[in-house]
Amino acid sequence: MRDRLILLPGWGLGISPLEPLAAALQGLDEHLRVEIEPLPELESSDPEEWLDELDSTISQDAWLGGWSLGGMLASQLAARRGDRCCGLLTLASNASFVSHEQWPSAMPGETFDAFLAGCAADPRTTLKRFSLLCAQGAEDSRGLSRLMLGGAPNSPAQSLVSGLHVLAQLDTRQALQAFRGPQLHLFAGLDGLVPAEAAGDLLALLPDVEIGLIEQASHAFLLEDPHGVAGAIHAFLHESGDD
Repeated sequence: MRDRLILLPGWGLGISPLEPLAAALQGLDEHLRVEIEPLPELESSDPEEWLDELDSTISQDAWLGGWSLGGMLASQLAARRGDRCCGLLTLASNASFVSHEQWPSAMPGETFDAFLAGCAADPRTTLKRFSLLCAQGAEDSRGLSRLMLGGAPNSPAQSLVSGLHVLAQLDTRQALQAFRGPQLHLFAGLDGLVPAEAAGDLLALLPDVEIGLIEQASHAFLLEDPHGVAGAIHAFLHESGDD
């Protein structure tokens, strides 16, 4: 199903940030079927259970992609599926969201722990703060933040906390190295959540895949410029699909 692309959203904000991108992609290629698959709403914090849930609901033999946490889960799922995944694309997705000794270009652990504690105490306020961080660096950051927050689903607090635990545990380096299909990874130069340096670190890890940095853009660059991002993805899909 080289004509099908499944996109996974990021944490907390639901599918709406991906909808303009999906529409732009459909506009570029009427034969491409773009589907946005919501993230699981599980109380479990086990990444394997999240992947099992996604694996059971997402079509086989499709392109997999995602934004932020969605891109990390898509990476793990692509490696799990191997030849049954046409290719992978990620948008503002770090190999590890929380920094560690082997991957320093990420969010400091103490910052993440404070964010996690805030979510457990007051999910709605934390989601508002998160939307502001996603929009940080955008030309109209306040408007972009309001747009994302306005479209966010009313997710159970426990599933939001579980999602953060999953985000903290994921490290996609091994999965990305194991997956042999085509890969495109796009980063943002003004990202308030994923340092721009992660793009260079990923290129060092994966010298043979396509990695791009959109310099004047926020974490939510897919919503800032859906047509520009769709153009880059469309070119990648066509180039990779030339057998």
